[in-house]
Amino acid sequence: MNNTNNRLIWFKGDIIPYKEAKINIMNTSAQYGINVFEGIRCYNNEEENSLYAFRLNDHINRLFQSSKLIKFQIDNKISKEYIIYNLRNVIKANKYNEDLYVKICMFLDEEGSWSSLSPIGIVIYPYPKGRVYSDKTGINCCISSWERISEFDIPPRIKAGANYINSRFALLEATMNGYDSSIFLNRDGKVAEGPGACLFCLRNHKLITPPITASILESITRDTLIKIAKYELDIEVEEREIDRTELYIADEIFFVGTSVEILPILSVDQYLVNNGEVGSITKALKELYFEIVRGIKPKYNDWLIKI
Repeated sequence: MNNTNNRLIWFKGDIIPYKEAKINIMNTSAQYGINVFEGIRCYNNEEENSLYAFRLNDHINRLFQSSKLIKFQIDNKISKEYIIYNLRNVIKANKYNEDLYVKICMFLDEEGSWSSLSPIGIVIYPYPKGRVYSDKTGINCCISSWERISEFDIPPRIKAGANYINSRFALLEATMNGYDSSIFLNRDGKVAEGPGACLFCLRNHKLITPPITASILESITRDTLIKIAKYELDIEVEEREIDRTELYIADEIFFVGTSVEILPILSVDQYLVNNGEVGSITKALKELYFEIVRGIKPKYNDWLIKI
């Protein structure tokens, strides 16, 4: 494992020790939280001694989508290929051979107003990361009293740092009340997502997830699970609105996302899900997911880029 003190990052054009990366404390992003970012998982296949970035092209496409929506004016040399090239180089420079999380962030890099469009700085920061909640088989959630952001205020499909203030309040409320995490309802009172994670529930042998118009992030992991549920397990998937009380009577519930991967939910508002046990469909999807991301199922290798 690369020692924390020796970690290298790619920062505004150069690979440097992460402790040497500095910004002006008065720059627009530091003052107002104006940035867009992506988190990418890279998975180690020990048998092949290979490291694979999962759905990297899709993540970079979403990064540029977010930058377009937030009106960043990016230098012409900053292309998808440019970012992928430097992401690979900084991972190789760190000599990592374990599961990683790679943060790519675009930010306003000079003093200015919150309506500034440029200049844009970019940082790529890879670091080792295993499973979240690795000490638990699943988590206990509550319905948050905080409403999920919507197109009426801050568009949820922008993956921006400022959007995570919404998730922060929901997560703090949950943990201060003895839960592991929370589940947002949207402005219409329907289930949206969790803090930094999309949601699936199983009812009557159907896998159900809120539509992308339900105040959720257009999640790449959500898209992955929809596809593998349909094509590998032959499970019908419905993208539709979900009522709060449907969660109380669901057969299985789980979060998905780049960070949480597939995370079982064992209770909601103290209503047990599957008697507090991880369900068989959740287990099967999780097993499939990790086979795919580690390159064990060749039919999905289009989703992988070898580092």
